[in-house]
Amino acid sequence: MPINITMPALSPTMEEGNLSKWLVKEGDKVKSGDVIAEIETDKATMEVEAIDEGTIAKLVVPAGTEAVKVNALIAIIAEEGEDVAAAAAGAGSAPKAEAKAEVPKAEAAKAETTSEAPKAEKPVTDAAPAASTPAPVAADGKRVFSSPLARRLAKEAGLDLSAVTGTGPHGRVVKADVEKAAAGGATKAAPAAAAQSAAAPALAKGPSDDNVLKLFAEGSYELLAHDGMRKTIAARLTESTQTVPSYTISMDCLLDALMALRADINKSAPVKKTEKGEVPAFKLSVNDFIIKAMALALRDVPMANASWTSTARVLHKHADVGVAVSIPDGLITPIVRKAETKSLSVISNEVKDMAKRARDKKLKPEEYQGGTTSVSNLGMFGVSNFTSIVNLPQASIVSIGAGVEKPVVKNGEIKVGTVMTATFAFDHRVIDGALGAELASAFKRYIENPMSMLV
Repeated sequence: MPINITMPALSPTMEEGNLSKWLVKEGDKVKSGDVIAEIETDKATMEVEAIDEGTIAKLVVPAGTEAVKVNALIAIIAEEGEDVAAAAAGAGSAPKAEAKAEVPKAEAAKAETTSEAPKAEKPVTDAAPAASTPAPVAADGKRVFSSPLARRLAKEAGLDLSAVTGTGPHGRVVKADVEKAAAGGATKAAPAAAAQSAAAPALAKGPSDDNVLKLFAEGSYELLAHDGMRKTIAARLTESTQTVPSYTISMDCLLDALMALRADINKSAPVKKTEKGEVPAFKLSVNDFIIKAMALALRDVPMANASWTSTARVLHKHADVGVAVSIPDGLITPIVRKAETKSLSVISNEVKDMAKRARDKKLKPEEYQGGTTSVSNLGMFGVSNFTSIVNLPQASIVSIGAGVEKPVVKNGEIKVGTVMTATFAFDHRVIDGALGAELASAFKRYIENPMSMLV
């Protein structure tokens, strides 16, 4: 019986993903646990495993296809002893067996999904669901191979896909081709098609986009299409600013004691042997102390370690601290779980590891989703202070500026001290002003008395 392989959900909120690469080809034999494909979400690339044995009869969705819906059919496996050609020919003819495309347990928990057997009588040749834009046909009657997203964008832009040169696998028209054609003035679709597209919801272009572009001379700019990460960042920050009644509190913290303790700890760090020779087992950064201080402050002020829902406040038992990491043309916030229970050296090594994997888009969804608070540090760029947007479902975030030498009063005398400004943003639905001030004060105490973080 042919076995359906469907697009898995790599996280509870995932609705679609990009099938970036097939690691098998038609005719290959696979067994349970074999990695068969790589799937891209907005912020991660995940490997997908087969959980059934057999022969790859048909790769339904080509590598490089974007916006493949969760549970869409992506491949057919012929069981042991089954005719491979018959299984391939019957793709979409309601195979009697189904398979889950599995994300390795070490990669993502609960990533398995199933799909009902497709009911179409013809072979499935694209990842689009039945309701998506139909594949276009050129003037000579031949099908124009294109991704579902490319067809949708072309429809909205009123473009004739048969006039667009495809650069995807086997000449397939992909999103970038449509955007290039739209910017260069490709052939418009027939009036009937254009009229049909006018009734479709505008997904790729806002109502004021044309007016914005009219303000700039033609040829003086180029368009950088939004990728999945940029769309996700825009959607989440818009949601936060439109729904969260936030306020901010700033605290100046003296760093002299922290800097001295950091230097002493790093100097006494044990060494370990690696391929590159002996290196310190850890090297603490100021940000490691900030993460620990925020976690301990939330432990000390538990009512601030909460999230908002319409029916109740969610009081968290641990401080899971997100750390904002800049990656090429984007931002991601890997999370140090139970940070209040971890030593500074463990936090330091964990953050370094997750930051590296974040830049390689190798983080698992559970490593950057959720969290109870976040730390955003722009001090390394010389920024003295700034305000961040609360990252839902969290109710707080602290923005860290650079440590700057300033005159400070110590024991009635003016001396030079290193001062860091920490600016907190709070969700007022969860954290009232006095509670926010209490949390900020607890954070300041730990920063100015860093030895207390070690005991």
